[in-house]
Parts: sequence; structure tokens; C-alpha cells
Amino acid sequence: MTLAPTITERLNRARGDLRMGVPVVLSGGGRAALVVAVEALTAERLAGLRELGVAELALTARRAETLKARAYDGDLARIMVPLDAGVAWLRALADPADDLRMPMKGPLRSVREGGPDLHRAAVALAKSAHLLPAALLVTVPNGLALAAELGLTFLPMDAVAPALLELSPLHAVTSARLPMMASDAGRVHIFRPEDGGDEHYAIEIGQPDRNAPVLARLHSACFTGDVLGSLKCDCGPQLRAALAQMGAEGAGVLLYLNQEGRGIGLANKMRAYSLQDQGFDTVEANHRLGFEDDERDFRIGADILRRMGFSSVRLLTNNPKKLAMMESCGVKVVERVPLQVGKTAQNAEYLATKAAKSGHLL
Repeated sequence: MTLAPTITERLNRARGDLRMGVPVVLSGGGRAALVVAVEALTAERLAGLRELGVAELALTARRAETLKARAYDGDLARIMVPLDAGVAWLRALADPADDLRMPMKGPLRSVREGGPDLHRAAVALAKSAHLLPAALLVTVPNGLALAAELGLTFLPMDAVAPALLELSPLHAVTSARLPMMASDAGRVHIFRPEDGGDEHYAIEIGQPDRNAPVLARLHSACFTGDVLGSLKCDCGPQLRAALAQMGAEGAGVLLYLNQEGRGIGLANKMRAYSLQDQGFDTVEANHRLGFEDDERDFRIGADILRRMGFSSVRLLTNNPKKLAMMESCGVKVVERVPLQVGKTAQNAEYLATKAAKSGHLL
């Protein structure tokens, strides 16, 4: 029936459920499981889950490494949850905030039997909801019937797995003229993804020639740097310098992509900052949280440029990964334009880590 939600719409519904602590049902490979994000788990829901079966905790291999837990599934660790373990124990495994104060959380027993596909999808769902990448799963005999009985979102694995990897199509919503300090001739375009995710913006300076390489910048949202003037990063100065250079040249496009904290969301970014205060660098902090160095999807930027009619760019960036991504997505990079601004005493180590561990050309 055409009124029923598509898998994309159900995925977005599932993200909202997980953020509120509501279970969702994943099914595939002849198995089904109730899934709850650990970050939003309550004692009442934990008790309800245990009435249905034995709980397993799914963590990324990055987080498992910190916990000295075995990740038998490569990118994933499945941890047996003791019957007397409560919400506090589960959150201590998911959140590294107290790792240094209470380093011993084990011994942890990793599961080897059975397939990890449901667990892997559960962690990916939690990530996409900008929650800590940790999920609690309880296997149930008939997932579809249970979802119908309890009014829970039901997600079939054969549809979920590819949908989580695909880039959601973007659609232009509207645009309007916006005079700015960088240029009187400014225009803001709004693009909205079909999956209900965050909108992204394109700031067009002047009237760039669609038949020539455009001066372009892919800028990831940074509330702390762009808005608050944080000295811990160089994001704010890069944003303003890029717009100023486009204004001086009379044309350019800055894509403002809502991928805060390298794609992990503002809450997790603040968690990473807290870990940095404990002595970890930016990459180490992400890993202790269970994330990769960079979780952003730069395909979004290439898609917006193509939709705006641009096929080649002069890219304002210090990140060689952006160059490779643009080329792989069919946008030719004719020149890398360095953007080396904003170094402070407070972010010198951060910039050094980006150069040493992430390959930034600083």
C-alpha cells in the first residue's frame, strides 16, 4: 500500500525511537532481536528486555580495544551481559567518561557463536542517531509478531543494511539572496535529504560560471568554532577565510554540511572534548568513544555541487581525503587551494595530530 512507510522512513522512525529509549526490532537470517541504544536505556526497559531473553551488548572494535574485550567479529564485539548487571554497568562500558577513574570493568566475556549481522546493524543505527555506538540486543522468536503486538518499529535486515550505506538523495528546497560581510552578492541554498536527516546548505558567492572550475569549500558544521569562537580548533577562522577569499575573487561556493564533530554529533563531540581534557588527542578520544577518526560522508558535498551544475572545482582544503572523494564522485579537482589559518596556542597539538594521524597538509 502506498500509504505505508518505506524502509527509509522506517529507518528514520527507528532513529527517533532509539534516541528516546524505545526498542526497535531487527530481523534477518532467520533471527530477530529487540534492540535498545545503551545511552537511552532505563532500568524499567532493561527489566522488560530480560523477561524475553538473555541480553548481549554490541560494541565497536574501537571501544572493545579500550575495554580489553575480544572483538571476534572484526569490527565488532558482542559481550555477554551478566544477569546482575544494571544500567550503570552497561553505560560504563558504552561511555568512556570514567575509564581512567574506574579502568577495571571486566572480566568481559565475548560471544563467538552465531552471526553478528543484527548486532552490526544495531551499532550502525545507534551511530546514525548520533548516540554512543553501543546497543543492547535480546533475541526473540518472532520479531514481526512482537513488533506488531508492542507497536514497535520493525526493520528487515536485507533492506536495512544497504539503506544504511547508501547516500540519501538530496533535494533543493529553496534559496534566497543574503548580503554578507564577505560579499553583498550572496545566496543561500537549502538541501534536504529524503531520509529525514539534517539539512545542508550551499552559500553561493556571486554568479560562478558553471563551465569553469569554481572556488569551493566543504565545511563541516562546528557549533563551538563557527558560533562560539572556540580556540580548540581552526574551524571558525577557516569558515571566515574561505568566504572572504570567495568574496575577494567575486565568486565561489561554500557547502555548509551538518556533520558536527566529524560526523558524530555535538553531544559525542563534547564527550570527545572531555576525554581530551584527560590527556587524549582528538583521534584517541574518538576511538575510546567507539568511533573512527572521521565518520563524515563527503559524498554529500559532491552531490550538492553536481546538483548546482558544477563539475570541477578549485578546492579550499588541507585534507587530501576530500580531494580523493571529490574525484571518486565525479567532481574534478583542478587545484587544491591551501587554507592554513586559525592556529592558536590552544589548538597547536590538535592541528599537529590532524597532520600526523589524519594526513592533513598543514
